This record gives sequence, structure tokens and C-alpha cells, in this order.
Amino acid sequence: MLWAAVTKSIAPLREFPAADEAEGTKTDVPTRPVAPVAKSVRAAPAPPEKKLPPLAPLGRRMKQRVARGKEKIDGRLDLHGLTQSEAHGTLLRFLRTASARDARLVLVITGKGARESEGERGVLKRRVPQWLSLPEFRVLVVGFENAHVAHGGEGALYIRIRRTRGG
Repeated sequence: MLWAAVTKSIAPLREFPAADEAEGTKTDVPTRPVAPVAKSVRAAPAPPEKKLPPLAPLGRRMKQRVARGKEKIDGRLDLHGLTQSEAHGTLLRFLRTASARDARLVLVITGKGARESEGERGVLKRRVPQWLSLPEFRVLVVGFENAHVAHGGEGALYIRIRRTRGG
């Protein structure tokens, strides 16, 4: 009884002629519903991730123009005194804000840190370039390079901001 209720609620995948209609056909082979063949189901291919080009240095001419004051710096961020986690969040917010206001070039001051012989110092100087290679930063950054001595030298970075499209 339960089986009869279940089979009445099932809709066939394809329309088949009724048994009465099948008798009037030329073939003497009785018709019966064909069980659906299980197709191998492949997962839909993931949409290809948008590959960003490799990080590019500023270029000699642009770096000269910035050092001479002919190319303006659209923003400055000083990370002195921040922990790694504070600096990471602050840098990400700063770059997002700079991108939103169509900044082209920003200066990020990491500090030089102490000499390597004095132990684990200058952490931000090492970590910021690593962070800039991460996907969350790559969508914002075209490239970066050490700043000119006038802007902090090895303790600072010029960062080129990626322009947003569609605006």
C-alpha cells in the first residue's frame, strides 16, 4: 500500500506511450519504462581566478621624479611603534582608502629597525613587502620599491596603487 502511494507520486523523466497506444504499434515487443542511466556528474569547473600581473617596481624614471618632487605622493603612513597585527590592519585600511580616493602613489614608513646583530628587530621592514604580495593587497597594489633617501630610504616604501575600473 505504501509502495503504491510512492509510485503514484513519481513523475517519469520521459513521456512514454500508454500501454493501450503501444498495442497499436507495428512492433510486438512490449514497451516498458527504461531506467534512467546515471551520468557521471562532474563538478562545475570553478571560475578561473583573475590572475594579477606580478608586482612591478616603480621604474627608474618615476622614482627619480618622486625623489625630485615632480611626482606627488598622494598619502603617507607611518607604522612606527605598531605591532605586526596592528600594522597589517592599518596598512590594509590605508591602501583601501587610498584606492577609493584614486591615489596613485603612497609612502609607507616602516622604519629601518635595529641592526641584525642585535636580535629580532626591524620586523615591519621585512614583513610589509611580504604582505604586499598577499592576494588581499595585490588587488590594491601595482608594485612597490624602497623610497629615496630623502623620503626614508630603506626604512620606507613607495607603493603604486592599482586604479579601480568601472567608475
